[in-house]
Amino acid sequence: MNVAHLLLGRRLANAESGARKIGAFEGVPAMGLDAISSIAYGPEAALAILMPLGAAALLPAAWLLMPIIGLLLLLYASYWQTIRAYPGNGGAYAVARANLGAHASLLAATALMIDYILNVAVGISAGVAALVSALPMLHPYILPLCLGILFLLTIINLRGTEFSGRVLALPTYLYLVCFFVIIALGAWRAIHAGAHPHAVVAPTQLKSTAQAVSIWLLLRAFAAGCTAMTGVEAVSNSMSAFRDPQVRYGHRTLSFIVIVLALLLAGVAWLIPAYRIGAMDQTQSGYRSVLSQLAGAVLGQGAFYFVAMAALLCVLTLSANTSFVAFPRLCRNVAEDGYLPEGFAQAGRRLTYSLGMLFLAGCAALLLLVFRGITDRLIPLFAIGAFLGFTLSQLAMTVHWRRCLRQVRGSRALLRKLRLGVNAIGAIVTAVALAIIVVAKFIEGAWIVVIAIPATIFLLQRLHRYYLEVERRTAGFEAVDTRDTQSPVVLVAIERWDKPAMKALEFGLRISDCVIALHLSRLHGPESEEHQEKLRRHWREYVEDPTRASELPTPQLRIGEARYRTLHEPILRTVHEIESEQPRRRVAVLIPQLVKQHWWQQPLHTHRARTLRRHLLKCADPRLTVVSVPWYLEPKPRH
Repeated sequence: MNVAHLLLGRRLANAESGARKIGAFEGVPAMGLDAISSIAYGPEAALAILMPLGAAALLPAAWLLMPIIGLLLLLYASYWQTIRAYPGNGGAYAVARANLGAHASLLAATALMIDYILNVAVGISAGVAALVSALPMLHPYILPLCLGILFLLTIINLRGTEFSGRVLALPTYLYLVCFFVIIALGAWRAIHAGAHPHAVVAPTQLKSTAQAVSIWLLLRAFAAGCTAMTGVEAVSNSMSAFRDPQVRYGHRTLSFIVIVLALLLAGVAWLIPAYRIGAMDQTQSGYRSVLSQLAGAVLGQGAFYFVAMAALLCVLTLSANTSFVAFPRLCRNVAEDGYLPEGFAQAGRRLTYSLGMLFLAGCAALLLLVFRGITDRLIPLFAIGAFLGFTLSQLAMTVHWRRCLRQVRGSRALLRKLRLGVNAIGAIVTAVALAIIVVAKFIEGAWIVVIAIPATIFLLQRLHRYYLEVERRTAGFEAVDTRDTQSPVVLVAIERWDKPAMKALEFGLRISDCVIALHLSRLHGPESEEHQEKLRRHWREYVEDPTRASELPTPQLRIGEARYRTLHEPILRTVHEIESEQPRRRVAVLIPQLVKQHWWQQPLHTHRARTLRRHLLKCADPRLTVVSVPWYLEPKPRH
């Protein structure tokens, strides 16, 4: 059984790509888990900043979620237009490239790449941390659990976006049903209790105020709460995953994600002060998350509570899936523009961009290994990349609408001015939030992202220069040179007289009238004269006599010495001798190569043919051509 076939499924043909596209039902779990699950840490992050205020933090925290919801709706309007204007995997990168130039687009791409990588590490570790807090006996296995979940997500996504969307649909929609029931029931009880409902399980006792409210504290809390919006851009970065009409399914998916997230945030904002729920110190025993306290206060800790918490744990852990969908498609766009290796733009066996997924998984695994699966310090950092992308996207769409205004008049111009205003306000607000996040979290680790972004941009630009240089050196429309069509001198490297050597020699006789076979003595160490004499005897019997009888040019046999038991040095020396003797002819080196068709055969043979080929190609001789002549131990039968 082929392992790749077992894990990833059969290889898909290009014609099957349309059948593997997704709709909104699969799109929500495939692209929306990051955003939808963010209510588990966005409001709590804001409350954690306001913890010094004690009970006085509840009302400011609730009101701070309102502008966050407003900003979310601004982003929704922006990305709705982005999807319509740039349906081919638009996102911040494509919009910035079209309206702000290459440098701004690279900044957006780099920020989003770092954001997606951090999101995988943070999402998985946050889910595992919640699981370990519920089952303390799993604490010694935090890192193996993180890496195991990462491996599972990688395999699921390598099988295709359609497959991952269906696999993740059950926990996603179960999570949504559970928390909408909790919020609806909690709101109903709050209304009937005059905004002072009785908690079934009392939340943590809030302390008295220990610090005065300050503008800076509120701004920090707002910026922390803005982490609830990360992942909203994933739909616009992944439009190629949708079936036709792509714009319709992209709009439906984005609308569902944003509306659900806005309703959940509004519900949490209303119920936090009603049930007097505050954030708890995660380092202290008895820690309970804000959502856990809310569910307990509304429902108690019965069966439904544990189902809701289990669904929350699944969604938190699997929220990294958003990156697995969006990151490879973003890399594909960047690679098509020549800023990433070409492999990132090539579809794999299941019509997914496998290299991007594997690179994402590798970087996330490295982060998990370095931080041993404890990534609390990285949680605020991935918001930097997201908000930088938001800001550039809003700014680019503002420029887009300004250009469009020059082409229209009347009512259409008024509508586009309104859209321009929405994007301009969004750009200002997201830029302010970004500045607050960077300043507030710089010492805590934001400096890592501040350094990583320009370093990555520098690397992308170097790759682009390399591709431009390759294009410059290889491009050109010149006529074929017909002046020098003389056949090359063929040099065949042989170790002994056997069938691979015979096949290479036969091929050499077909393409040239001057064939030289080179045998290197002492390649494995001391070599007896008897071995060389045996080779000469075989040469006379199996080569010279048959070619003379057929009136063909007789190949030469040369025996050299491998002084340091290497092939390439004496062969290159022979090539230079031939080029000196016959300066008007080119040289073709034929390398007989035994093809190993099974994995277990690889360690049973030397790999001298591959090594020789590599060294000959590295010598950069324009008159030298290297040809591998394969010999198969198990040739396919002829039909």
